[in-house]
Amino acid sequence: MCGISGIIGPKATRKNIHLMTEAMLHRGNDNIGHFVDEEVALGHNRLSIIDLNEGANQPFRKNENPWVLVFNGEIYNYLEIKEELVKIGRSFATHSDTEVLYEAFSEWGEDCLDKLNGMFAFAFWNSETKELFVARDRFGVKPLYYYQDEENFIFASEIKSIKKVVETTINQKVLVNYIAFGSYGMPDESFFEKINQLPGGYLLRLKDNKLETKQWYDFVTRTTKKIKELQQVTENQAKEAYKLLLHDSISLRFRADVPVGFTLSGGVDSSLLLALVNQREEAKDIKAFTFYTDDERYDELPWVEQMIAKTETQLEKVRLTSDEVDKRHHQLSKIQDEPYGGIPTIAYAKVFETMAKQGIKVILDGQGMDEAWAGYDYYQNNSTNTIQGQSNESPFKTNVLVPSLLDKAEKPTYPKPFTDDLLNKQYRDLFYTKIPRALRFNDRVSMASTTELREPFLDYRLVEYAFSLPVHFKIKNGQGKYLLREILKEYSQNVAFAPKRPLQTPQREWLAGSLCFMVVDAINQLEKSSFADCLHIEAMKKEYLDYQNGQQDSSFHLWQWVSISELVKHG
Repeated sequence: MCGISGIIGPKATRKNIHLMTEAMLHRGNDNIGHFVDEEVALGHNRLSIIDLNEGANQPFRKNENPWVLVFNGEIYNYLEIKEELVKIGRSFATHSDTEVLYEAFSEWGEDCLDKLNGMFAFAFWNSETKELFVARDRFGVKPLYYYQDEENFIFASEIKSIKKVVETTINQKVLVNYIAFGSYGMPDESFFEKINQLPGGYLLRLKDNKLETKQWYDFVTRTTKKIKELQQVTENQAKEAYKLLLHDSISLRFRADVPVGFTLSGGVDSSLLLALVNQREEAKDIKAFTFYTDDERYDELPWVEQMIAKTETQLEKVRLTSDEVDKRHHQLSKIQDEPYGGIPTIAYAKVFETMAKQGIKVILDGQGMDEAWAGYDYYQNNSTNTIQGQSNESPFKTNVLVPSLLDKAEKPTYPKPFTDDLLNKQYRDLFYTKIPRALRFNDRVSMASTTELREPFLDYRLVEYAFSLPVHFKIKNGQGKYLLREILKEYSQNVAFAPKRPLQTPQREWLAGSLCFMVVDAINQLEKSSFADCLHIEAMKKEYLDYQNGQQDSSFHLWQWVSISELVKHG
């Protein structure tokens, strides 16, 4: 896990690429590398996870090959790919997945992408043909942003790095859609003008400043075929096939030359992760971490402790208090660059910070099961909601926008490539809403502590298999993730059939009480900002007064204002 950056064009100076890598020191400072040539500069921040030797440092180049590589992420099946490459005559000087990626691209070009099982964003520059090739992993676990003007193409793992060398403004369309619909932007957008994302599963080519993007991972075609293959599968066959994939996915993600730990909540997903990790030989040396707030309405400690009692895993409980939220929010806003998910993300960040202080560099997490297995409540009704547990009343307050800005609001529409409505909702959440934003939040909080987060349940083989199963394996008797719960039942029946609970903190209560100053400060700051003409400040004040007087169905709009005040301040 690292940070990558690059400039193609007149701005490609040594000074500028140093500014870009300095902005991402938190993504890795084991080695800071640069490659500077005529109108090209590449930068790399290294967090050493596999092969800690300097021979694997980047930018990476070998044997006078014209290609130069900067790579962020991990290729989990690098040993299997390396074995295949050795058989056809490729030789290796390191034990790193970086060199395996380099040789795989040298041998197979774009086709190497289909062989990779991992999380990655990488860029190859050809110093002879002056071509750039960039690719991002299937689900976009690793970030890749870019900026282009008439002369320059600039890319990086984080927005703040690009902003070190170009001027940009807030993207009002994305911002208003965030306020009006809770959208964090489409997969190719950011909250800043002219700074785009390369969507997950896409590649990019650049030559003579002409840009071409292409989807290399065709999830729809692959799962459409698999859906037909699995029409007659039995429950036992599906369970055994999925368990095999699960074990292999976790084994691949344990490949590291540094200590490994994992996060734990009381839900089905992380409980299953705990059960599977506990079957490994090194289980006694692996520590689990969870957070709590001392509020029994939200804390998941009772469920966590049920599982821990069975496995006797070491557990570190990390307490978040309201009096530390404001300071942590200001820090995290700078790390995130864009609005993020609220106080639960702050709690998660504190967990990562605690793990890093104990020397843990690789962290496993249970993200991805709900989307693959239809675990959210809105999968079972005609709702277009994208928020678990949402009431009938909208959490979005469009009345705080002036008409000229509200006119720019455009409710996002998402592709519906499947004939089944459930599959279309799952597809939306995997590629457009839930997963992209969760991965962005999680990447930044893990990197803020210079740790690497791995998501074993987002192995593309697992996602494709679960997604493609008949609906009665996903939802049965009103219960989502049915077959997954049947698998977990082998370890703990109580946890397996516990109701779905969003990962929560007392955000609603804190923003009405001990953290009311954060909301008041945000409104006051917005009133004094250049963005004030776009908002009905008096409407915001009235909404907050109503909130304090008991209208607390949702605190999402309050967190939006707190986030936007930081965005305007730093944007």
